[in-house]
Amino acid sequence: MIDKRRTLRKNKALAGGMMVVAAILFVVARWHKGAGGWEWVGAFSEAAMIGALADWFAVVALFRHPLGVPIPHTAIIPNKKEAIADSLAVFIRDKFLATEALVGKLKKLNPAEHLTRYLMSQGNAAGLAVGIGRVIADSLDFIDDERVQGIIREALRNRLDRLDVATSAGTLIELLRRDNRHQAVLDDLLGRLGDWLAIPESQSKIAGAIDNWVATEYPLISRFIPNREQFAKGAGEKLVKRVNEFIQAVNEDPGHELRNHFDAMVGEFAVKLKSDPSLRNGVEALKRNMMGSLPLVDYVKNLWNDLETWVKDDLDRPGSRIQGYITGAAAGLGKTLSESAELKDSINDHLETMVRRHADGLRTGFAKHVSGTMRQWEEDDFVREIELSIGSDLQFIRMNGTLVGGMIGVLLHAVSKLI
Repeated sequence: MIDKRRTLRKNKALAGGMMVVAAILFVVARWHKGAGGWEWVGAFSEAAMIGALADWFAVVALFRHPLGVPIPHTAIIPNKKEAIADSLAVFIRDKFLATEALVGKLKKLNPAEHLTRYLMSQGNAAGLAVGIGRVIADSLDFIDDERVQGIIREALRNRLDRLDVATSAGTLIELLRRDNRHQAVLDDLLGRLGDWLAIPESQSKIAGAIDNWVATEYPLISRFIPNREQFAKGAGEKLVKRVNEFIQAVNEDPGHELRNHFDAMVGEFAVKLKSDPSLRNGVEALKRNMMGSLPLVDYVKNLWNDLETWVKDDLDRPGSRIQGYITGAAAGLGKTLSESAELKDSINDHLETMVRRHADGLRTGFAKHVSGTMRQWEEDDFVREIELSIGSDLQFIRMNGTLVGGMIGVLLHAVSKLI
């Protein structure tokens, strides 16, 4: 900016100096009354002075009123600021940001091939991982801001408050039941029960429970049972055996009665979640209690803090696992792209589709931004910026006008002499 101002001042001074020199030569030639060679100097200087003044007027009239006199059709740029802004915006929109022009540039660029070559370099993949790591760290700092957390909490609370948990749960259960996936839940429960029964400690607890039950419910009979401890242990083992046989039978029979009962129970529960007012009110009350539960809020907050701390510590570590995963994924993507021309063509085609789909909206928005920004400029600032950009070159018009005018003056003088 400083260099532009310096250059503009220098060229203005040079053009003005040439006009002054022409005026001085004109005065000196008149003083000598056009005697001898001064006749030609006078012709040159007179025409040069007229050319210099005319071009000075033309150049100045672009930016302001010459000598401050409001002559019509002067100060063209400030008076036409809005029209210039709109015309420039339309020119950029239609010539530089035209959809087909952007698509043509995109095809020549072949972004998928550039992406492939970039990712195939281990250094680039690592640099990309570092950059993504910084974005993650900055994002965590942004989310850690109390103001942002307040907005997130309020948004989550509003979403949860509007969420119909009972209906959503009922719909989810029906979807699972439709593909018979809910039977996997039964299989898992039975499997866990079998694993628990296989533990000696669990069998001891069952034996103790049987012994307590017999002693409580049938105290008289329990007195006549010899070796009650062994009796309870044997009864527990038989009970475990029978339960395991039952679990095995259920696992082997897709149409087992237990499965049918479980299916009916799940279906009934899904319907109740959607239609039973008392159950729905209970689920809604549970949701509200959980939303207002301070221990739950503290637990979620502590989970987030632990995750944030782990991520930041890992990213600060030289051998960051997160960055390692990103580097590997980037290099893997580059290798996959290098081996698949179809995938590269697909990426290029999708990018072209995106450009065609969004180019009109973006170019129109960009044009409005350019026009709106220029319209908001003060006239003095608007003129100053344009003058700094092209004013120096316009001074050469004044210089050339001085020289060309002088030469034309000499030529006309020569013609007049011949005539």
